[in-house]
Amino acid sequence: MMRKMAKAPQIFISILLCCCWIVVSNPNEYVIYKDPNQPVSKRVTDLLKRMTLAEKIGQMTQIERSVASADVLKQYYIGSVLSGGGSVPSQKASPETWIDMVNGFQKGSLSTRLKIPMLYGIDAVHGHNNVYKATIFPHNFFIYHSHRFVEIQDGVVVMKVTVKIQRKNVLASAKHFVGDGGTTKGINENNTVASRRDLMRLHMPAYNDSIINGVGSVMISYSSWNGIKMHANGDLITGYLKNKLRFNGFVISDWQGLDRITSPPHANYTYSILAGVGAGIDMIMVPYNYTEFIDGLTSLVNNKFIPMSRIDDAVARILRVKFTMGLFEYPLADNSMIKYLGHKDHKDLAREAVRKSLVLLKNGKYAKHPLLPLPKKASKILVAGTHADNIGNQCGGWTIDWQGKSGNITSGTTILAAIKNTVDPKTVVFNENPNSTYVNSNKFDYAIVVVGEPPYAETFGDSLNLTLPQEGLNTIKTVCASVKCVVVLVTGRPVVIQPYLPKIDALVAAWLPGTEGQGVAEVLYGDYGFTGKLPRTWFRTVDQLPMNIGDQHYDPLFSFGFGLTTKPVKAN
Repeated sequence: MMRKMAKAPQIFISILLCCCWIVVSNPNEYVIYKDPNQPVSKRVTDLLKRMTLAEKIGQMTQIERSVASADVLKQYYIGSVLSGGGSVPSQKASPETWIDMVNGFQKGSLSTRLKIPMLYGIDAVHGHNNVYKATIFPHNFFIYHSHRFVEIQDGVVVMKVTVKIQRKNVLASAKHFVGDGGTTKGINENNTVASRRDLMRLHMPAYNDSIINGVGSVMISYSSWNGIKMHANGDLITGYLKNKLRFNGFVISDWQGLDRITSPPHANYTYSILAGVGAGIDMIMVPYNYTEFIDGLTSLVNNKFIPMSRIDDAVARILRVKFTMGLFEYPLADNSMIKYLGHKDHKDLAREAVRKSLVLLKNGKYAKHPLLPLPKKASKILVAGTHADNIGNQCGGWTIDWQGKSGNITSGTTILAAIKNTVDPKTVVFNENPNSTYVNSNKFDYAIVVVGEPPYAETFGDSLNLTLPQEGLNTIKTVCASVKCVVVLVTGRPVVIQPYLPKIDALVAAWLPGTEGQGVAEVLYGDYGFTGKLPRTWFRTVDQLPMNIGDQHYDPLFSFGFGLTTKPVKAN
């Protein structure tokens, strides 16, 4: 009897293994979710019912490239991998190296039982800014060359960007939901104090437009709305975004966004998971401690704190996006586009954006005697300033690294190089920070002073005084005291400039023009005219902030929408 009982489990296991082998290995079995001719809804339903809880939670997990591997993606069924700012396979990595890395991760996902491909995420803030030699465009806010963008063009821009990005099977993300730009004193991750009416009127329209045009994901803001962390705001995430606006893509957290629900961050991670996932966040940008997140969410589901219906909703949204993108049919990266990195068409477009976003704030100490456009024929031209020959400063944050870097960090045309390309280079003299003796002892026809802020991103750029570094201010004072000068400001925002304005002959806001500095020279020298308008008010002193057009005591240095114009010169 004991011998017969001992054989029974062996027979059962053999039968079970045989059945599993037949199901898994039968290549002729018709599987709905693998059929691209089936409606996406049917494919999602079919795949979802086949998934275990571990596979579902894996799809909700996004991890950082530095902790990812093919084995990790296979073991934990990871749904997405991202490169954070500055996270690269190697320094100055080639496109081929990037593709090999991403495909290596993907092969791990494709080796799982259900072969669900992972989604790779990058922060393309102003070009593919992690990739060496990629074209870096001007930062987004300042490419609005018309002051009408608030009322009219925002929706148009959102529509065009969303449609054109996603038509090539690339997923766009609308961010950061919602009120991210309205925080108290403009401090990053701060509280937005506003009525629901003002939130809907001022901060929500771009999300409406992006959803209408099919955006596939929405990222949540670190900020709070009237004291409630957005990452835990179920009223706005589920109630408004998903139910009211009928958003059917997936909602993703920001980097360690769940951690920041508590203060200090990560103080009660189990609660943060419960609050964030319960509020309606579908994919979590963990990005490092993925096992802690997976274990925590698994426990919350098994103990009935989070219903399976919430998990199924999240995973269905993620799968819907992956099916719609064609990721199941074409999971591996395509290397046929490598030749287009830094392509002339991209550079030309970026240079056009530079030209159109420049704002001329002053042109001559007297209106009848404008300094711009500058004459190309001159005996001696002084170019000075910390930002004249510095591609890193010119590009700003989110370039190669998260915070950006000063120096020769990628390929591009500096403003100094652009000037030398435009005039006889023998007439150009560069001195980053000349003293008064040097300036006075040389007979310069005119000077171009290019100064600005050091690179920064997010909280690291918060400032209570909004002033230029002293070195740049000293250069303005020294050069402009002795030579006719045009000052080109390379900044991510308006800065205090009023005390120095009387000494300056011409003032240009170039913002953060990116790698194509030739666009700056083309307008300075009259190949194209100045057309840009201020996309925000330029204050006199920081004590005036916040300042908005329509305020009772609105007294700016340059008003919202201001911008002088010049005409192109046919023969300069």
